Amino acid sequence: MLSASMLSFVRCASRIPRTSMGFFHETSAFSSSQAFSSSGAGGVLVPASLPDLPYDYSALDPAISADIMKLHHSKHHQTYVTNFNATMEKVLDAQAKGDTAAAIALQGAVKFNGGGHVNHSIFWQNLCPVKDFTPPEGALLSAINDEFGSLDAFQTKFAATAAGVQGSGWGWLGYDKATGRLAITTTANQDPCVTTGLVPLLGVDVWEHAYYLQYKNVRPDYLKAVWDVVNWKDVATKLEHAKA
Repeated sequence: MLSASMLSFVRCASRIPRTSMGFFHETSAFSSSQAFSSSGAGGVLVPASLPDLPYDYSALDPAISADIMKLHHSKHHQTYVTNFNATMEKVLDAQAKGDTAAAIALQGAVKFNGGGHVNHSIFWQNLCPVKDFTPPEGALLSAINDEFGSLDAFQTKFAATAAGVQGSGWGWLGYDKATGRLAITTTANQDPCVTTGLVPLLGVDVWEHAYYLQYKNVRPDYLKAVWDVVNWKDVATKLEHAKA
């Protein structure tokens, strides 16, 4: 059987809407009619699906090239979705057979592939075409200034923290519900931000597949350019939901 925390994560990964424009949460609508039966979960899970992007692959040029976006979304993200669904089939089969050991052995694959789906779905929402870029304002800007001193100081600290991720992983701006404050953190591989205890607001992929075709091995240049296409309106919406 999957643990309660893993079941919660699986539900989150399965219920990301096909369109990636809105903020997803555990009660989001989803679009597949094929259901996974979840033993002991009191409901059903549906296969995850690749979310549509709310912009063209070329819309983030020159910060992120069309070639990177197409490969990243249609190949890398799709692979996480495909592998997550395949793994969940194995988990549910193991549960149906009462093979607890097999179900437990699959939890790493559930976390990796489900995390890859969740993380990338957030990432696409967090980006916008250069022409649509607007700087943070209102409650979000106030929270950034209160925690980091200024937007520039936040961006400098975030970039340095994300650049320091060893190997592959993610840089995050999250909201700590316990303290009511913003925090910068990182996760390794495809571990989702929620594993740090924070609600994800802004995630930046620092796997090499996110930037290598354009920036080679110079991760800091990618982290500098990405600020030109951050969708601060989406980040603000996520903060509003996190505080609710």
